[in-house]
Amino acid sequence: QVQLVESGGGLVQAGGSLRLSCAASGRTFSSVAMGWFRQAPGKEREFVAAISWSGGTTYYGDSVKGRFTISRDNDKNTVHLQMNILKPEDTAVYYCASRSSVCLGSGCASRPDKYNVWGQGTQVTVSS
Repeated sequence: QVQLVESGGGLVQAGGSLRLSCAASGRTFSSVAMGWFRQAPGKEREFVAAISWSGGTTYYGDSVKGRFTISRDNDKNTVHLQMNILKPEDTAVYYCASRSSVCLGSGCASRPDKYNVWGQGTQVTVSS
């Protein structure tokens, strides 16, 4: 099974930037795509971004489009999430996830139930 470890979370002021990383280990060959989700207290899990390992196809949630960038390093089995112009509403626990099935379109790639492996999460707090 794939194992995922997130890092890079922390406290940042509004307008600032953070770069999250997700390192995959174990049976990484079973993963075809990676995604980032976030969850704030009392709210449902929200799709942030996704990327495929092979073609690098990306998808973004509407709330982060234009501010966040997902990228991958295939040699290091690592995915990054560059977060710019952060807002207080970005405050949440951010989770890295792996998907073993191919998705066509954001309707599939944005669904949490399509991902079968999850990291432990990393806290991102944006102050005003």
